[in-house]
Order: sequence, then C-alpha cells, then structure tokens
Amino acid sequence: MLDRRPAVPGEWVLLSYRVPREPSTRRIAIWRKLKALGVGQISDGLVALPADARTREQLEWIAEEVLEAGGSASMWIARPTTLAAERELAAGMAQARAAEYAAITAEAATTPASAAARQSLARRLRTELRRIQRRDYFPPAERERAVAAVEALAALEVSRTKRVSS
Repeated sequence: MLDRRPAVPGEWVLLSYRVPREPSTRRIAIWRKLKALGVGQISDGLVALPADARTREQLEWIAEEVLEAGGSASMWIARPTTLAAERELAAGMAQARAAEYAAITAEAATTPASAAARQSLARRLRTELRRIQRRDYFPPAERERAVAAVEALAALEVSRTKRVSS
C-alpha cells in the first residue's frame, strides 16, 4: 500500500489572540466561532487551521472581531518543524470531528416512530453533517459511518412511504 502522506509538514495559518475576560460574552462568542471553524488548539490563545485562502480569510475575520472586543490578535503562516507535530495536531482535530460524527450516528439510530419525525430528523442530521464536513480537514472513519447512518434513516423513510402508498 502506498503512503500518500506528505514527506514534509504543510503550511498552517495560526491565530494568536487574547480577549479581555470581561465582558465574557465577546470572549465566549469568539471561542464558539473558532470551534465552529474546527481549529486545532495549540495552546491557550493559539489556534491553527491548514493554510488555504478560505481558512486564512476566516481567521482574519475572527482576528478583527478580537480587536473590536479590545483584545489583541496576530496571524502567522507556519510550518511545523516535524511531521510528528503536524500529525498530532491533525489527529486532535480528527478526533474532535469523530466525536461529532459518532453523535450523528447515534442519533440517526434512534428511528422515531412517526414518518414526519423521521423525515424531520433525517433533514436535520443532513444539515448537521454538512456543518461538520465544512470543518473536517482530516476526515476520520466515523464520517462515512455517520453519512451511511443518515442515508439509511432517509432510505427507511422512503421505503416506508412506498409501502404505504402501494
């Protein structure tokens, strides 16, 4: 089997930031936005995403928000010095997504009794899958299981609808 991982670490965009403790609402809002982006936490106040135009722009917006909140922020393009450091950061990010996908899989397995509830659940879970996939830079195996579970739920709804209408 061919190893397709790069021989050297790739570039990452880093955001170093500090937000005043009070009022806490701004700090919490910023943290939630970072979490929604799927950042890798390197240390307190230092987060990273694989570097591309999209991730750079997203972190630039958050840096501006930090500054508007009276904090400090700086961005960097960096390359880990070792593949091991990069893999550790990527593994942490993949692990966070794996937990989110596992929650989707578990929820899809609940299979509500009513057709309307199944249809609503399938629609909501598909939307949630898209949100997770936007921040999934290192897809774990749980991703495919979650997609399959949601599709099985949707297919169950379709097959029950066909039987009823026959």
